[in-house]
Amino acid sequence: MELLECTLAVDDLDSFVTDLGELGDRYGTTIQAFDARYVADRRHLERAVAFADRAIERGENVARDRAVEILLYAAGRRQIDRALEMGVDDGKQDAVVLVDAENGDRDAEQDALEAVKELEAARERTPTLEGVDEDRLCAFFEITDAEREATDATLGDLVGERVALLEVEK
Repeated sequence: MELLECTLAVDDLDSFVTDLGELGDRYGTTIQAFDARYVADRRHLERAVAFADRAIERGENVARDRAVEILLYAAGRRQIDRALEMGVDDGKQDAVVLVDAENGDRDAEQDALEAVKELEAARERTPTLEGVDEDRLCAFFEITDAEREATDATLGDLVGERVALLEVEK
């Protein structure tokens, strides 16, 4: 799995999503863009990919598209419309673009990543995973103050727990 941290400038969301899908098809990868404000850390997305792949292998996936299934797990939600809040939108925003070859082909991932970097919308590189909006993450993933006080787990660990709980709650 490769990640591109950037500031996206999306003029037309449908065209941008189509471009990502076409690049994914061309390179045999899955490409999904996330609003960086909803991503706790790299491990958060790694877990989402692993759980989505397991659901697909078992025939338990909700979405037909692997990128959407990854989004569902990353958001910790089974409803696509609610998970889409974690995706990108029109306008300028900090983002994390995930590129993953299901078969582990690192060369394909690198080639696809380079192609994503060439998209007009993704030209500005920005470290987007360094600063986490804890209040936004807690609200989105329904992590309470009491829960945080009861454990020494990091916020990333608690978000990862929500990703894993989606598997249990099916």
